[in-house]
Amino acid sequence: MATLESALISPTALFKRLSFGNVCVIDASWYLPAMGRDPIAEYREQHIPGAAYYDLDHWSEPNSALPHTLPSSEWFSQSMQACGLNAGMAVVVYDGAGIFSAPRLWWLLKSFGYDDVKVLNGGLPAWLREGLPLEAGATKALKGDYRATALVSGFVDAEHVLSLAQGKGIGQIADARSPGRFSGIEPEPRAGLRSGHIPGSCNVPYGILLDDAGQLRPVASLKHIWAGVGVDRESVVITSCGSGISACVLALSLHECGITKVSVYDGSWSEWGGRGDVPVVCSSQHLV
Repeated sequence: MATLESALISPTALFKRLSFGNVCVIDASWYLPAMGRDPIAEYREQHIPGAAYYDLDHWSEPNSALPHTLPSSEWFSQSMQACGLNAGMAVVVYDGAGIFSAPRLWWLLKSFGYDDVKVLNGGLPAWLREGLPLEAGATKALKGDYRATALVSGFVDAEHVLSLAQGKGIGQIADARSPGRFSGIEPEPRAGLRSGHIPGSCNVPYGILLDDAGQLRPVASLKHIWAGVGVDRESVVITSCGSGISACVLALSLHECGITKVSVYDGSWSEWGGRGDVPVVCSSQHLV
């Protein structure tokens, strides 16, 4: 079986690539409220030269009651045009945390059929450690001509996940939330959500996939982590988290391991934990 090309790019490789042109660099930073960070202000203070800013909250489906819901192809096209993306350009996405929110945009592009996209491994912190150039201010990208195709793959809904939870389908559900939230010991940060996890799911907190520098761990380490929850190259995996962000970090790590049968549960716990008609397992391992 052929090895998948890595979806990661190093700061040095990106810096060299910028000199050739025809690359669209996008700052896709987004932070949890508890992180106390303002991604737009940080972008204006410093960003990779020529990078556009992608506002995840703004460009998610505007008519959804859930956060960060999959946009329509038309809305996604507009978001990428606003970032200056032209058909045929290479895309590199990054965020200010290392690897946190950027994989969401990587996954969206891949799911809408755009293959030439990579994630900056270690994000802006890695770029800063290399002492590479920065610019400040609100860079205004020229409007691109990118048009998204219909959704190719990449996402599943609650009904699909429910069938797995009821043992009616094939697949492993992997939850990227913290162990405390997964077990139900810690309360959910979003009001009105039940605590616990989807029946049959395993816990792979996204942070264990990263090293101390915020970069994705080497492939051998990632494979060891996934093997520990019974996932290998033949597995069908559904990733989930709080609102579909860190689930894409899991998807990125699975890609690096050559595991291709992967989808993201778009509603994630924001949907599942807010519904009263789907089962939840709490810390004592009983359904509620």
